[in-house]
Amino acid sequence: MGRLSSIDDHHRKTDMTHTVRVPYFQLAPKAFKALYDLSLSVKKGTLGNRLVDLVFLRASQINGCAYCIDMHWRDLIQQDADARHLNAVAGWREAPFFSERERAALRWTEIVTATPHSDASDEEFAQLQAHFSEVEIAELGFAIAAINAWNLLNVSFRNPVPESV
Repeated sequence: MGRLSSIDDHHRKTDMTHTVRVPYFQLAPKAFKALYDLSLSVKKGTLGNRLVDLVFLRASQINGCAYCIDMHWRDLIQQDADARHLNAVAGWREAPFFSERERAALRWTEIVTATPHSDASDEEFAQLQAHFSEVEIAELGFAIAAINAWNLLNVSFRNPVPESV
């Protein structure tokens, strides 16, 4: 009983308030616009919108950013992605829905997002190079960096998922 009550206490202390702590997008508009422009640049780049949104969705799942998970799931649905496929992104290794190129990007996303607790080894990088050009790899790096920045901002400032869109 003591263990369960301590878990309940922990959840009460860490539950989402559904109220943004700081409206960072209003308070730091130049920085916000710079990060927004980076995200747009990557989406308009060589990787394609769908792949970038899959990367954004996977990193957001890893980082526990509900705001970004919701946003990129909706973006992918608007691109006619199958909801069943999107629901399998977190388990992409076992799901048959993803191409080898998408799998390489999702794997690299996991490795980079988990830095420094993971190893972006030469072997892992060679697997990435089998599916992407150097330009695409550079853009993938910026895509992963951008979504991780958004995730950190939204989670730390508790930017809530909108009730309706």
